[in-house]
Amino acid sequence: MKKELKNILEVLTLAERLKAELRHSWLSDGRQESVAEHTWRMALMAVLLEPYLDEEVDMARMLKMILVHDLVEIEAGDIPVFKVVTEEAKLLKQQKELKAIENLRQQLGAGIGQHIYELWHEFEDRLTYEAKVAYALDKLEVRLQHNHADIATWLEVEQENVFRMGEHTAFDSCLDQLKELIQEQGVQKMEKAGISTTNVLARLASYNALA
Repeated sequence: MKKELKNILEVLTLAERLKAELRHSWLSDGRQESVAEHTWRMALMAVLLEPYLDEEVDMARMLKMILVHDLVEIEAGDIPVFKVVTEEAKLLKQQKELKAIENLRQQLGAGIGQHIYELWHEFEDRLTYEAKVAYALDKLEVRLQHNHADIATWLEVEQENVFRMGEHTAFDSCLDQLKELIQEQGVQKMEKAGISTTNVLARLASYNALA
């Protein structure tokens, strides 16, 4: 067992980097958010929302998925979605993450390493209800954090993303209603800052027309 525990300790040491790995999100006090902070609030959201979800969930499994879903960023780094727009960029990101999760599996060994590997793929593939919920919480937490941040930190794509969450939440009425509340916050924040949501929606419509 000591050998396995040593491997776990090494991974925990690597995971400490996620406390310093910064995301493209800012906190209400003006500091940039870390990956670890994002993951923590995702887990809290899962705990608080569990009684209101449409279906019962395997809470332990869902929390495990939340806790491990960004472990690949230890090696691959955090790459904002708006920087992954071309097929080439998407493929490169996927390759980096697949390599990172494979390295973690090998480092941890056949037992817990395989378990982490399977949980990560379950989250990415969204084939189970728990994975869909976890994935939706990932997107909702991002939007909620942007609502807390200074509007000056928002890029145009982040204004547009206020209206793009429905594709991730439509499968569950609780998550869909939470999406509406977070969207309302975002709309109010933009309007207070003098940003026309009509123009934002028009940009979205033009993108959809070109697609």
